[in-house]
Amino acid sequence: MAASKKTRGLGKGLDALFGDAEVTLQSRAEKNSKNEDEKTEDPKQKVDKNERTGGGIDYIDINDIKPNSNQPRKTFDEDKLNELAASIEEHGLIQPLVLRKAEKGYEIVAGERRWRAARKIGIREIPCIVRELTDEENMLLAIIENMQREDLNPIEEAEGIRQMIETYGLTQEEVSKSVGKSRPYIANSLRLLRLTETVRKYIEDGSLSTGHAKAIAAVSDEKKQIELAEVAIRDGLSVRQLEKLAQQDKSGVKTRSRVKQKTADVKRVEEDLKNALGTKVTLNQKGKKGKIEIEFYSKDELERLIELLKKLG
Repeated sequence: MAASKKTRGLGKGLDALFGDAEVTLQSRAEKNSKNEDEKTEDPKQKVDKNERTGGGIDYIDINDIKPNSNQPRKTFDEDKLNELAASIEEHGLIQPLVLRKAEKGYEIVAGERRWRAARKIGIREIPCIVRELTDEENMLLAIIENMQREDLNPIEEAEGIRQMIETYGLTQEEVSKSVGKSRPYIANSLRLLRLTETVRKYIEDGSLSTGHAKAIAAVSDEKKQIELAEVAIRDGLSVRQLEKLAQQDKSGVKTRSRVKQKTADVKRVEEDLKNALGTKVTLNQKGKKGKIEIEFYSKDELERLIELLKKLG
């Protein structure tokens, strides 16, 4: 069924979903003390106070909250969850979860990573904003929230976009406006769904980047897709090298015969640079000349690499 017009362009409203609410975790004792104080307040003053602070933030038992069944994100990096848990433990939770009521308890609309991290450190109650949302709004907001935060791997993102189009009837242009991505970005993302399951797994586990995936998606034959992916991983091909191979492959030239094997010294240097920078590095050498390609997968990672390179300088 096509989505109704009122749900179009939901990406614009993510700020409204959260408001300016910033909170820190409270202990049960602190909360109870606050509740006792509020019992003595004049009802009119209490309403005014909620309006001044933005209102709508409740501390809800973490065991009464369940994940979103329509969550587009299927994988959660344990190391990153542990980092988030440590940050929450030290600094508190800056932004509340957004929930909607379920048959039993509540369902997460936005903030599943925060919920999982809070569970790791044994938090009993967590700050939340409860919203009344339809199933359609719930799913769309879950997809949009993850995409705007760059929390999805490329395949999860593509699946989310497809759901927005096929299940809820949005056009690519409407998806583009909702998630704040360009129209070509949406089209290129959907191309990844042409990939065979084997190649998708390489992307999901980080063996191949989004750029590599897009190059392979240009090839329709599944066996050739797998062959290109394995050659790219084995020989550490850059995106540009893989694009050339994919283009040649469409002309019927055998892939393996064209790939120049990297020496052990080149592979060692690439591995050393990867360990130093924390991301994939490709060394392309022609005689005494060449170039070094450093890959990044988000704006935050680019900023991290820039700062790191500045320090090295």
